Amino acid sequence: MLPHTHPTTRPPTLPARKNFFHRQSVLPQKFLERSVPMKARYALQIAMLAATLMTAGPAAHAQKVPPLDQIKTRQELESAITALDTAVFDAYNTCDLVKFNSLFTDDVEFYHDQGGVTLGNKELTASVKKNICGTTTRELVPGTLKIYPMKGYGAVEIGEHHFLHPWKQDHGVVGRGRFIMLWQYKDGAWKITRVISYDHSLAQ
Repeated sequence: MLPHTHPTTRPPTLPARKNFFHRQSVLPQKFLERSVPMKARYALQIAMLAATLMTAGPAAHAQKVPPLDQIKTRQELESAITALDTAVFDAYNTCDLVKFNSLFTDDVEFYHDQGGVTLGNKELTASVKKNICGTTTRELVPGTLKIYPMKGYGAVEIGEHHFLHPWKQDHGVVGRGRFIMLWQYKDGAWKITRVISYDHSLAQ
C-alpha cells in the first residue's frame, strides 16, 4: 500500500531513471501541472505507476536460475529446479498470483486425482485464488524431491508434500499428496507445462 500524502503537499516527482518503475507519461508534464488540480494529478500519477507495475510482466519476477544450456551437471540441475519449486510454492503460499501465473505456460495441463483436469494458466491461477488463497499452505516433505533431466527440454521433478491450514479455519488436519511437475526451458524462462497431483490423503 502506498503511503498517504496530505493533499496540500505537492507529490514528489518520480526520478528520470529509465526502468520499468518510471515510464514517460503520454500527457505532457506542463499539461499535468497547469490543467489538472494537484490532488487529481497525484491520483493520476499513482494510477499510471500502478498500471506500469501491472504490465511489467516477467521483468517484475526475473528468474535467477541459470538457463538450460548453462547447466552442465546433475547437481546444478537439482539446484535450479529446487529453487524453481521454492519460487512457485512461495507464490502459492503467499497468494502472489502474478508470480504464480508467470511460472506456468499458457497451455499448462494440471491433472488432479480428486479435482479433475484444469487447462490453461488463467484457469489454474483462478482456481488457486478461489480455493487456496487464505486457506492453505504447502510444505515440501524433506528428502522426497527427485529431479531428472529431460534432454533438450528441461527437467521433471517428483516429490511429496503436505498441505496445512494455518489461518482461522485451522482444524488440525494435514493433507498429503504426491506430485510430478514437468519444467520446460523456452524463450529465456523456465515454466511448468504439465502437473500430475495424485495419491491425496490425510498425513499419517
